[in-house]
Amino acid sequence: MDRREVRRTAMPFQILTRVASAVLLLIVVQPKAARAVEIVPSVGITRSVESDEVTKQVGLAIRSSIVPHLLKSEIGGSYRTEKRNAGAVEAKMWPVTASLWLSPIPVVYAGAGVGWYHTTLEYRPSLGLEDQTTQDFGVHVGGGMKMPLAPGVALDFSGRYVFLQDQESRLVPQKFNPDYWTLSAGLALGF
Repeated sequence: MDRREVRRTAMPFQILTRVASAVLLLIVVQPKAARAVEIVPSVGITRSVESDEVTKQVGLAIRSSIVPHLLKSEIGGSYRTEKRNAGAVEAKMWPVTASLWLSPIPVVYAGAGVGWYHTTLEYRPSLGLEDQTTQDFGVHVGGGMKMPLAPGVALDFSGRYVFLQDQESRLVPQKFNPDYWTLSAGLALGF
């Protein structure tokens, strides 16, 4: 890998690191009374726009109120897999995202964010092809709702659509659209 390729793959990670650092700084400098931090473990389903196959996803997010009763920040990570080309290749993705959510009504939120998407394409051994790993920058839009269960505990339902650049595979077709949508359910634990 030459220096230009290293710089190109490192740049999205550096941008995401800076965004995440800014969000964490906002969380730390808030007045204590306005601070509302939530940890949200979740499970969900995901589907690529080029496939009818629905697969599982697991995730973990940390949310914090930036402007009470209006704007929340979120840093999250998840893991998902999907099979392509009739099972000849398995795509494994570890997205790390930063989001801003508008929440003028406490139980509903909507917004957008950015992410770093680490993707590995694992080819069936019989094909004799070497696995590929890419790191891409993407954006997402989405929203959700929370159903309070008890003080500091709520069910969290969310959905998002992820936009990524076309990727290349060593199989035909060589280019594919990696965009996908996901729906998840989690437990928001506030403190």
